[in-house]
Amino acid sequence: MQDSQINDVVEILQKELTAEAMPVVSSLADARRDPFVILISTLLSLRTKDEVTAAATERLLRLAATPREMLQVPPAKIAAAIYPVGFYNVKANTIHQVCRELIERFSSKVPDNLDDLVSIKGVGRKTANLVIALGYGKEAICVDTHVHRISNRLGYVKTKTPEKTEYALREKLPRRHWIIYNTIMVSFGRRTCKPVSPLCSRCPVFKYCDRVGVKASR
Repeated sequence: MQDSQINDVVEILQKELTAEAMPVVSSLADARRDPFVILISTLLSLRTKDEVTAAATERLLRLAATPREMLQVPPAKIAAAIYPVGFYNVKANTIHQVCRELIERFSSKVPDNLDDLVSIKGVGRKTANLVIALGYGKEAICVDTHVHRISNRLGYVKTKTPEKTEYALREKLPRRHWIIYNTIMVSFGRRTCKPVSPLCSRCPVFKYCDRVGVKASR
């Protein structure tokens, strides 16, 4: 695809986005733009289905809605509240560690910049960028497997890892698309541009796509 065509692709996919197809963290951000809620829900969402993440987030926030309140809840009780999210025991301990650092290092406030966020044990670049974009409404590019796969499949970037895709997108993706890019690509990747045998026959941006690496499609 031509680089300038990314504007058309983003516009089309944004129009295709529905409330039902919205990723869980994006939905939570629409409902209440609270950086702490975004951080916790993102930590829970790793390797977990959206419907499980949404329910677990609500159960956990009923127990504690601030870092200080969360630290008063034993990890075992957190694990019970978030079950059956993936790695719920590990995530319960991670949440405790994150909340402790937020209290001790950042006066209980979730940082709004990448360097501070990734300095917190358990917070990676993907999580940090999502908090900045959806929690604070600031320009950041969150790259997960969907964003990485689709950006390369389109032919917009040519990278080997999600981290390299993030850097490539920072160089060329118009800044006005940064915040929404993850939301639309995750939704598109789940519904249409699937990892194996994508649904090219009903793809709304088929004419722009180079179909890099696509060996079979429907």
